[in-house]
Amino acid sequence: MSRIAYVAGHYLPHAQAAVHIEDRGFQFADGVYEVIAVVGGRLVDEERHMVRLHRSLSELRMAPPMGDTALRVVLREVIRRNGVVNGIVYLQVTRGAAPRDHAFPKSARPTLVVTSRGSKPPNQRLVREGCSVITIPEIRWARCDIKSVALLGNVLGKQLAREAGAYEAWFVDHDGNVTEGTSTNAWIVTADGEVVTRKTDNAILSGVTRLAVLDLIHREGYRLSERPFSVDEAKRAREAFLTSTTAAVMPVVRIDDAAVANGNPGSLTEKLRVAYLGHAAATA
Repeated sequence: MSRIAYVAGHYLPHAQAAVHIEDRGFQFADGVYEVIAVVGGRLVDEERHMVRLHRSLSELRMAPPMGDTALRVVLREVIRRNGVVNGIVYLQVTRGAAPRDHAFPKSARPTLVVTSRGSKPPNQRLVREGCSVITIPEIRWARCDIKSVALLGNVLGKQLAREAGAYEAWFVDHDGNVTEGTSTNAWIVTADGEVVTRKTDNAILSGVTRLAVLDLIHREGYRLSERPFSVDEAKRAREAFLTSTTAAVMPVVRIDDAAVANGNPGSLTEKLRVAYLGHAAATA
């Protein structure tokens, strides 16, 4: 089956899908996006993704490409046409095509692109044995809370992780505190069992999986603190893990050159991973 994409009102073979060379997403990274998990052919945490999409659009003073009802139809149609049962659907909205000028164009119409593909579950060896992360200086812009397509800092960080043989890179701010990963949120569990993750501010993205895990932590009665944590505190933690749409809940067992605790995934991380998978199946 050939892949099908939706581009600005048309369903097209993936190889033929294209946007105008003066689309502002291409020339200025003037756009936003969402990646939504698909489980059993259904969207996981759809409402939260829609809320975040509208927030990102609002922060960039960008008009939605269509009404929510129509957008939901397009998402499902792209999933259907691609035969995706388990995977992701990706949607991107840019300010549209216009003669190149930094200021907002007066007449451009937003460009909507939607693609979908099947995917395998997270690497089961990493789920069983845990992954490693490296820490790198925070080099990104000051509005990481907007899910913008301007991801060059994230790209550079992910490449550094790959070259170091790590799964992910955690950004570290000028105070020595972890902000987030290049495509994930960062968490630790302290020696006395408190789950810690940075509060949502302009320095991090409010991850949809992060929000779901917060709900699970409250539901199960675990202790939680939304606050900054340093690299040193992370290395001394009892457990560490990361969350994202594609990774779900992934244990972290090494940070830079230091093993986290005994170098094995922690029990609380495993409980949260199992609980999250149940949540994903139930909310799809």
